Amino acid sequence: MRFTPQFLDELRARLSVSEVVGKRVKLKKAGREWRGLSPFQQEKTPSFYVNDQKGFYHDFSSGKHGDIITFVMETDGVPFAEAVERLAGMAGLPLPAVTPDAARYEQRRKSLHDVLDLAAKFFAETLASRVGAKARGYLADRAISPATQLQFRLGYAPSDRFALKEHLGKLGISVDDMVETGLLVAGNDIPVPYDRFRDRVMFPITDLRGRVIAFGGRALEKDVPAKYLNSPETPLFHKGDNLYNHQTARKATHDGSPLIVVEGYVDVIAMVTAGFAGSVAPLGTALTESQLALLWKMADEPILCFDGDRAGQKAAYRAADLALPFLAPGKSLRFALLPEGQDPDDLVRSGGRGAIEEVIAAARPLADMIWSRELEGGNFATPERRAALEARIRELTNGIRDEVVRRYYRDEFVERLQRTFAPEGGRSGFGGRGNFRQGGGRSFQPRGGANRFGGQGFGGGRRGVSGSIPLPSGPYQAASPQLAASPIMRGQRSAISRREALILQCLINHPWLLHEHLEEVAALELAHPEAHKLRAGIIAAFANDHHHSSDPGEQAEKMRSDIEKGGFSQVLQRVENGITTAAVWGAREGAARDDVLATWHQLVALHRQWHSLLRELKDAELALGEDPSEANLAWLRDVKARISEVDGTEALIEGFGELSGRLQKSM
Repeated sequence: MRFTPQFLDELRARLSVSEVVGKRVKLKKAGREWRGLSPFQQEKTPSFYVNDQKGFYHDFSSGKHGDIITFVMETDGVPFAEAVERLAGMAGLPLPAVTPDAARYEQRRKSLHDVLDLAAKFFAETLASRVGAKARGYLADRAISPATQLQFRLGYAPSDRFALKEHLGKLGISVDDMVETGLLVAGNDIPVPYDRFRDRVMFPITDLRGRVIAFGGRALEKDVPAKYLNSPETPLFHKGDNLYNHQTARKATHDGSPLIVVEGYVDVIAMVTAGFAGSVAPLGTALTESQLALLWKMADEPILCFDGDRAGQKAAYRAADLALPFLAPGKSLRFALLPEGQDPDDLVRSGGRGAIEEVIAAARPLADMIWSRELEGGNFATPERRAALEARIRELTNGIRDEVVRRYYRDEFVERLQRTFAPEGGRSGFGGRGNFRQGGGRSFQPRGGANRFGGQGFGGGRRGVSGSIPLPSGPYQAASPQLAASPIMRGQRSAISRREALILQCLINHPWLLHEHLEEVAALELAHPEAHKLRAGIIAAFANDHHHSSDPGEQAEKMRSDIEKGGFSQVLQRVENGITTAAVWGAREGAARDDVLATWHQLVALHRQWHSLLRELKDAELALGEDPSEANLAWLRDVKARISEVDGTEALIEGFGELSGRLQKSM
């Protein structure tokens, strides 16, 4: 144990909690304690207390509690050892001596870090030289600017077989050290060790302290055996235990950025360039258990963003299977699948940040991925096949180690099976114990009856034996009211939807939202042309810089005046007519800031989810038209059920404000 209890006690004795916390939080004396605003979440009334006598802090708003070590870990997002080292430096307390063997080991690791740092500098200098012209051209084609190249310490390994070896040799680095760090290829059958990386763009891989521990190299020629080549396992590098861009992403996610996992180095760089600093990638392998643990240390629900092809879908399924046993309360994954044939780099270059935001907003929960995989390509026309599906799902959920999560997953899949395989006129026989009960002689049919598909049932009225309803054989017509009313199937609607009207009313009555959400507002997918026009008018009025008054009432009054002067009076009237309830407190003038923000986030999240589901509904209906299988029918019904759930959730907004108790309270 490097840090003994005695050392930690000495550290706590030398530094008061108020001294450490006071560097981040403005504290005021309150009797025997200190008080301030929470550093963990926004608040207006101080609920964060520090007690030097007892040696702890307590945050009533978030429930967080601890000493100086946990405070540094929480606020700086660093592990225990690093927090102790930082505090020891602040206290002027020498770190405890280590054993001779441990000291030699640490010194050896330090020397290997130095070797890799020298190699990274050589690769960077070569990239900037005449020899690196081809590599610079490749990076320019991928829209990686010189500034970004410096940020990620990118480089180029020349094609010469001994270029790096000779360079490091001149600096006094031994061949043994070069071999041990993976920079040279050596072996009993190799008389002269040679450079591992040749004619490749180089991506340094760093640890959580920013020290280079390995490299990834991208070949510039097409006829090489490996397009991407990573360093081998070394004393410093175990590829299954590290993530590319881990250090930067840890700080970014601690500061509120989403944690997004992509597949490669260039994808990470593209995502960071587009504004998603919390982006990481595995290192040439499928996601490992160790990497999953690293992700969950940074975020409760990392978003796995995979390429929009069959391989990307398989990678998503593998990750879901990996995570399932380790799920814990609050710890899960979400999955964002990119458009067919595109990776994050392609999407950033073609659609910018907005295109990525749309994909991230449509990310699906882990349970959805498992369910989709189990239904994919299946035929569940017989009780035996449905029983086999139930058995597979039961086996998957039984693998979840946490008892509480396991129970909720069982309940979730029971409900999905009931919803998907409900017999005509009643509930499915699938019960809480996980068994299909007898259906009273009724054959399997999608819930809702045959009339949804026209006539006497599927296939233009042709019924099967014993009243069973065969699948359609003729052309399938999209008949869902959601899709028929959506912008996907129609150019516009006759009236602005209530949700779009509420979004626009929020912006008109609370222009201060645009200060922090302007990009989000501009990227919103609005169905009605007049909603588009009014949004443009709102943004134009905001750009005139007339709405920066500190008084929210004056801001709203000025915004409304500018919009009317811009010729949007009739559109404004139609927006107000589209709001059928007065109970959405947060969209109205005079609402408290907390109400406004909560309402805004809920409206936008539901709006994005709705449009994502409409696109999926279109895909499901088209798939059923091309292949009228039980699996495609189940998919269609599942999407419609999720749309109904969104409608139900949206109704909750109507009661929001009245229950808040903030009657006529201004910002």
